[in-house]
Amino acid sequence: MTAPTVPTAPTAPSPRSPRPGTAPTPGASRPGSPDLLRSVFRQHAAGVAVITAQDGGRPVGFTATSLNSVSADPPLLSFTIGTGASSWPAVRDSEYLGVHILGEHQRELAGLFARSGADRFGPPTGWAAGPHGVPVLDGVLAWLVCRVVARVPAGEHRVIIAEAVVGDPAGEGRPLLYHQGRFNALRD
Repeated sequence: MTAPTVPTAPTAPSPRSPRPGTAPTPGASRPGSPDLLRSVFRQHAAGVAVITAQDGGRPVGFTATSLNSVSADPPLLSFTIGTGASSWPAVRDSEYLGVHILGEHQRELAGLFARSGADRFGPPTGWAAGPHGVPVLDGVLAWLVCRVVARVPAGEHRVIIAEAVVGDPAGEGRPLLYHQGRFNALRD
Protein backbone atom coordinates (compact mmCIF):
# COMPACT_ATOMS: atom_id res chain seq x y z
CA MET A 1 0.00 0.00 0.00
CA THR A 2 1.35 3.43 -0.86
CA ALA A 3 0.73 6.68 0.93
CA PRO A 4 -1.73 9.01 -0.79
CA THR A 5 -0.20 11.91 -2.64
CA VAL A 6 -0.94 15.36 -1.39
CA PRO A 7 -1.63 17.91 -4.12
CA THR A 8 0.57 20.96 -4.10
CA ALA A 9 -0.09 24.38 -5.51
CA PRO A 10 1.93 25.32 -8.58
CA THR A 11 4.74 27.73 -7.87
CA ALA A 12 6.12 30.50 -10.02
CA PRO A 13 9.76 30.22 -11.01
CA SER A 14 12.17 32.27 -8.98
CA PRO A 15 13.29 35.45 -10.76
CA ARG A 16 16.83 34.08 -10.48
CA SER A 17 15.98 30.56 -11.66
CA PRO A 18 16.52 29.78 -15.33
CA ARG A 19 13.50 28.92 -17.41
CA PRO A 20 13.45 25.30 -18.57
CA GLY A 21 15.69 24.92 -21.60
CA THR A 22 17.76 28.06 -20.91
CA ALA A 23 21.21 28.47 -19.43
CA PRO A 24 21.52 29.65 -15.82
CA THR A 25 22.21 33.34 -15.26
CA PRO A 26 25.74 33.91 -13.95
CA GLY A 27 25.59 34.38 -10.16
CA ALA A 28 21.96 33.20 -10.06
CA SER A 29 22.65 30.23 -7.85
CA ARG A 30 25.57 28.56 -6.16
CA PRO A 31 25.99 25.06 -4.82
CA GLY A 32 25.36 24.59 -1.11
CA SER A 33 28.39 25.39 1.04
CA PRO A 34 29.28 27.00 4.37
CA ASP A 35 30.07 30.25 2.51
CA LEU A 36 26.68 30.24 0.77
CA LEU A 37 24.84 29.68 4.05
CA ARG A 38 26.78 32.49 5.76
CA SER A 39 26.14 34.83 2.79
CA VAL A 40 22.41 34.15 2.80
CA PHE A 41 22.07 34.52 6.56
CA ARG A 42 23.90 37.87 6.46
CA GLN A 43 20.67 39.05 4.81
CA HIS A 44 18.56 37.74 7.72
CA ALA A 45 18.07 40.17 10.60
CA ALA A 46 18.09 38.32 13.92
CA GLY A 47 17.45 39.35 17.49
CA VAL A 48 20.41 39.35 19.85
CA ALA A 49 20.47 37.36 23.08
CA VAL A 50 23.06 36.50 25.69
CA ILE A 51 23.00 32.98 27.12
CA THR A 52 24.46 32.54 30.63
CA ALA A 53 25.29 29.60 32.88
CA GLN A 54 27.33 28.66 35.92
CA ASP A 55 30.54 26.70 35.51
CA GLY A 56 31.75 25.48 38.88
CA GLY A 57 30.53 28.66 40.60
CA ARG A 58 31.95 30.89 37.86
CA PRO A 59 29.55 32.75 35.51
CA VAL A 60 29.94 32.14 31.77
CA GLY A 61 28.03 33.44 28.79
CA PHE A 62 27.99 34.15 25.08
CA THR A 63 26.11 36.18 22.48
CA ALA A 64 23.59 34.21 20.42
CA THR A 65 21.63 35.21 17.34
CA SER A 66 20.15 31.74 16.87
CA LEU A 67 17.44 32.05 19.53
CA ASN A 68 14.03 30.69 18.51
CA SER A 69 10.67 30.09 20.10
CA VAL A 70 9.83 26.39 19.70
CA SER A 71 6.55 25.84 21.55
CA ALA A 72 4.17 27.84 23.74
CA ASP A 73 2.84 24.79 25.58
CA PRO A 74 5.16 23.61 26.96
CA PRO A 75 7.15 26.89 26.81
CA LEU A 76 10.23 25.79 24.83
CA LEU A 77 12.97 27.72 23.07
CA SER A 78 16.12 26.75 21.21
CA PHE A 79 19.53 28.16 20.35
CA THR A 80 22.77 26.75 18.99
CA ILE A 81 26.32 26.71 20.33
CA GLY A 82 29.53 25.41 18.78
CA THR A 83 31.23 22.58 20.64
CA GLY A 84 34.51 24.49 20.37
CA ALA A 85 33.09 27.58 22.13
CA SER A 86 34.55 28.45 25.53
CA SER A 87 31.01 28.40 27.02
CA TRP A 88 30.18 24.95 25.62
CA PRO A 89 31.38 22.92 28.66
CA ALA A 90 29.11 24.94 30.97
CA VAL A 91 26.14 24.71 28.58
CA ARG A 92 26.79 20.99 28.16
CA ASP A 93 26.84 20.38 31.91
CA SER A 94 24.23 22.85 33.20
CA GLU A 95 20.66 21.94 34.05
CA TYR A 96 19.58 25.62 33.99
CA LEU A 97 20.57 28.49 31.68
CA GLY A 98 19.78 32.19 31.42
CA VAL A 99 18.42 33.72 28.21
CA HIS A 100 18.59 37.52 27.92
CA ILE A 101 17.04 39.60 25.13
CA LEU A 102 19.28 42.62 24.53
CA GLY A 103 18.12 46.17 23.81
CA GLU A 104 19.60 48.50 21.22
CA HIS A 105 21.38 50.32 24.10
CA GLN A 106 23.43 47.14 24.70
CA ARG A 107 25.59 46.92 21.56
CA GLU A 108 28.77 47.01 23.66
CA LEU A 109 27.48 44.21 25.89
CA ALA A 110 26.63 42.10 22.82
CA GLY A 111 30.14 42.68 21.48
CA LEU A 112 31.73 41.86 24.84
CA PHE A 113 29.90 38.51 25.11
CA ALA A 114 30.80 37.73 21.47
CA ARG A 115 34.53 38.35 21.97
CA SER A 116 36.75 35.38 22.73
CA GLY A 117 38.86 35.73 25.86
CA ALA A 118 36.97 38.79 27.19
CA ASP A 119 36.17 39.26 30.89
CA ARG A 120 32.44 39.12 30.22
CA PHE A 121 31.27 39.41 33.83
CA GLY A 122 33.78 42.00 35.05
CA PRO A 123 32.98 45.70 35.29
CA PRO A 124 31.00 47.30 33.70
CA THR A 125 28.71 44.24 33.26
CA GLY A 126 25.88 44.40 35.80
CA TRP A 127 24.53 41.04 36.87
CA ALA A 128 23.37 39.02 39.87
CA ALA A 129 22.81 35.36 40.66
CA GLY A 130 19.19 34.60 39.78
CA PRO A 131 16.92 31.60 40.18
CA HIS A 132 18.79 28.27 40.25
CA GLY A 133 22.06 30.25 40.58
CA VAL A 134 21.92 31.35 36.92
CA PRO A 135 23.63 34.69 36.18
CA VAL A 136 20.95 37.28 35.26
CA LEU A 137 22.12 40.42 33.43
CA ASP A 138 20.95 43.92 34.38
CA GLY A 139 19.12 46.26 32.01
CA VAL A 140 17.97 43.72 29.40
CA LEU A 141 14.61 43.90 27.61
CA ALA A 142 13.58 40.49 28.96
CA TRP A 143 15.13 37.43 30.57
CA LEU A 144 14.30 33.82 31.25
CA VAL A 145 15.81 31.07 33.33
CA CYS A 146 15.28 27.81 31.47
CA ARG A 147 15.74 24.12 32.21
CA VAL A 148 17.62 22.26 29.47
CA VAL A 149 15.52 19.43 28.03
CA ALA A 150 17.68 18.38 25.04
CA ARG A 151 21.09 18.86 23.44
CA VAL A 152 20.79 17.79 19.81
CA PRO A 153 23.95 17.20 17.70
CA ALA A 154 24.08 19.32 14.53
CA GLY A 155 27.49 19.17 12.85
CA GLU A 156 30.05 20.87 15.10
CA HIS A 157 27.21 22.56 17.01
CA ARG A 158 24.49 21.53 19.40
CA VAL A 159 20.90 22.70 19.29
CA ILE A 160 19.89 23.36 22.87
CA ILE A 161 16.19 23.02 23.65
CA ALA A 162 15.14 24.48 26.98
CA GLU A 163 11.92 25.06 28.90
CA ALA A 164 11.22 28.47 30.43
CA VAL A 165 10.71 28.19 34.21
CA VAL A 166 10.84 31.84 35.37
CA GLY A 167 11.56 35.24 33.84
CA ASP A 168 10.73 38.90 33.42
CA PRO A 169 9.52 40.47 30.13
CA ALA A 170 9.22 44.03 31.54
CA GLY A 171 12.46 45.69 30.39
CA GLU A 172 12.22 48.98 28.53
CA GLY A 173 13.56 49.88 25.13
CA ARG A 174 13.79 48.47 21.65
CA PRO A 175 15.48 45.22 20.59
CA LEU A 176 19.02 44.97 19.29
CA LEU A 177 19.34 43.27 15.90
CA TYR A 178 22.18 41.49 14.14
CA HIS A 179 22.35 42.07 10.37
CA GLN A 180 25.14 42.13 7.78
CA GLY A 181 27.68 41.12 10.44
CA ARG A 182 26.89 44.08 12.74
CA PHE A 183 24.71 44.90 15.74
CA ASN A 184 22.00 47.34 14.63
CA ALA A 185 19.08 49.33 15.98
CA LEU A 186 15.59 49.22 14.51
CA ARG A 187 14.72 52.06 12.20
CA ASP A 188 11.26 53.55 11.97
